[in-house]
Amino acid sequence: MIATPATSLAHDASQVHCASQLHSAQTIATNVRRLMARDGLTFNDVVESTGLDERTVRGLVRGANNPHARTLHKFAVGLGISIDELFQPAGLFARQTFDRATNPAVGSIVEANAELFNAWSPADFDELYSQFGAGGPLNEEGVVTAAESINAKRSLLRKVCVILESSESELLADFIKLLYRRVAVVESSAETNAADSLAGNAV
Repeated sequence: MIATPATSLAHDASQVHCASQLHSAQTIATNVRRLMARDGLTFNDVVESTGLDERTVRGLVRGANNPHARTLHKFAVGLGISIDELFQPAGLFARQTFDRATNPAVGSIVEANAELFNAWSPADFDELYSQFGAGGPLNEEGVVTAAESINAKRSLLRKVCVILESSESELLADFIKLLYRRVAVVESSAETNAADSLAGNAV
C-alpha cells in the first residue's frame, strides 16, 4: 500500500491521539523550543517551512493548549522530523547528549561509512551512541562492529515481521515461546547462582 498524504496524516493523527493521553502540552512545547534552538530557527523560519501562522507557532512554543493533530503533522513535516520527536520526555535528551559526548569517534566514522548506516532511524543512532568499548569509548572497530550488529538485528526483525504476516506465523510464535522459556530458565539460574555466591561471601 502506497502512503498518501491523507494516510500519512491519519497515521500521525493516531500517534498524536495516543501520545496526548500520556504527554502534556508542555512536553510538546519543550520539544518545539528544543528543535527550534537546535536548528537555529526563528518564528518566521517555522512559519515559512510549515505553512502554520505565527500565532499558532507561538502557541506551540507556549504550550498553552493541546495542539490539534493536523497542526503537529504540519509542524513535523515542515521541519522534516518524526512526529515522535514532539513527544519525547525531556530527560531523554540529557542522556543522548551524554552518550554522544562520551563516544566522540562515532560521528566521523558514520560519515566515512555512510553505506553502513543507510536508512537508520534516530533510535538506531541512540542505540549505537549508548554503547561503549572495553575500558571506555568506542573506537573505529567498535563502532563498525556495533553498527553491523544493529543492522543484523534490524534485518532479523524485518524477516520476523514478514513471517508473522504469513501462514507460518503460528509456527514462528511457538518457536519464539520455546526459545523464550529456555532463555528465561538460563537467566533465572544465573541470578540464583549469583545470589548464592554473594550469600556465601557474606558468611
